[in-house]
Amino acid sequence: MLDRADFYDAELKRHNGHLRAAASVGIRDRVLDIGCGAGQTTREAARVAVEGEAIGVDTSTEMLEVARRRSNEAGLRNIAFEQGDAQHHAFPAAGFDLCISRFGVMFFADPAAAFDNVARAMRPGARLAWMVWQSQERNAWSGAIRQALAPGIAISAQASTPFSLGDPTIAAELLKTAGFVSIDFIDVREPVFYGPDVDTAFDALVELYLVKDALAQTGEAPDKALQRLRELLEAYRPRRAYSLSRARGSSQLAGCKSDEEISSSTCVSAGTRCRR
Repeated sequence: MLDRADFYDAELKRHNGHLRAAASVGIRDRVLDIGCGAGQTTREAARVAVEGEAIGVDTSTEMLEVARRRSNEAGLRNIAFEQGDAQHHAFPAAGFDLCISRFGVMFFADPAAAFDNVARAMRPGARLAWMVWQSQERNAWSGAIRQALAPGIAISAQASTPFSLGDPTIAAELLKTAGFVSIDFIDVREPVFYGPDVDTAFDALVELYLVKDALAQTGEAPDKALQRLRELLEAYRPRRAYSLSRARGSSQLAGCKSDEEISSSTCVSAGTRCRR
């Protein structure tokens, strides 16, 4: 049986290091992790913020149970998890030094309200670092899967949600409106990992909404479309692990910081500060 938490962490292993570098957690930081899932990024933050703490927030009860169990097993005491939607969750005012999110903020139904709520939770000068997918056109993994399942059929609006913050202009305007400054975006390109063998990768992919949406729109028998998906994975057999490196995942890091700081960026990182 596929472990969704382990799959998600493995899928984004190569991306995770970029977010970690961009966030640059300090030992005294109080960190908010939005869309924390099973808590990998929250635990990593807690291990660094030994004189601070890390709070993970997610809407999934199942994932939060995994996050709490794994944090207890790791012996972490400066960590906690809360169930809630960051769009309207009652965060403590000016309570955090750093907010991070690994592919979480792109699912906001009302991003303007969400970023405004997050901004209120951050102290003046606090940092924000997120990672989201860029546009679908710049993510060949999405196109390859879509083409295998439903060639020539447009993706639905709901299936496009993971790419909702892929336009830096739109994302920057949302952050500015919420009171963030010195906003920066860093291009990140890494393979996406789906499993060590064809069967594991196939089982993982058929659970993705992108796949379910494509199957719902194609007029042919699902078995035929799924066979093409399996053939796509078979094409990557020589790589042993099924990371679609020829169909790379293109993500971006967004950051902003207060006016008194100098922007510090590498090819994969950005600093973020909240003015309010």
